Amino acid sequence: MTTAAEQLHPPVLEPGDYTKYKIILGILGAVVPLLVAVLYFFPQTFRIPGAQVRLLPAINAGLNSLTAIFLLAGFYFIRRKDVLRHRAMMGIAFGLGSLFLLSYVAYHSQADSTHFGGVGAIRTVYFLLLLTHISLAVVTVALVLFTLYFALTGQYTKHKTIARWTFPVWLYVSVTGVIVYFMIVPYYPAS
Repeated sequence: MTTAAEQLHPPVLEPGDYTKYKIILGILGAVVPLLVAVLYFFPQTFRIPGAQVRLLPAINAGLNSLTAIFLLAGFYFIRRKDVLRHRAMMGIAFGLGSLFLLSYVAYHSQADSTHFGGVGAIRTVYFLLLLTHISLAVVTVALVLFTLYFALTGQYTKHKTIARWTFPVWLYVSVTGVIVYFMIVPYYPAS
């Protein structure tokens, strides 16, 4: 029996056994945070001599800002039951988030980490934001992938259930990524 939502907005993927997709998504949800950890703990591993990446942090902040805007737009449209516009906004947010992730990995594979130079209360605020940002970013990849998976396969009840967690976490990670960027940008190397 199909629901009204399924009749109005059929799944993007044809019905079938999606076990292999769930396995791939689970692997991606684990591998991406591990890759970022490798880049953090072994920064010279993928270094390409002469690679120019100095503009990528600003681009990343822009991508995060745009992701947050499209997430909010997607939320706005689904609250008004405009599923087609919701799908479009969330698709754009997913694309922007994917570009961000590629750019982030490219930057951190080539550049040393920048250390925050602030002192006092602002240092505490920075590290609390950074800690919550990183902790939630680790789970965001899997949340986003499975939320998208449930939408694409027409499992709207599961999609709605997980989206209640994914949306605020993804939005928080996007917004705090921009805040952390603006807090640390004065400490980037001058070159």
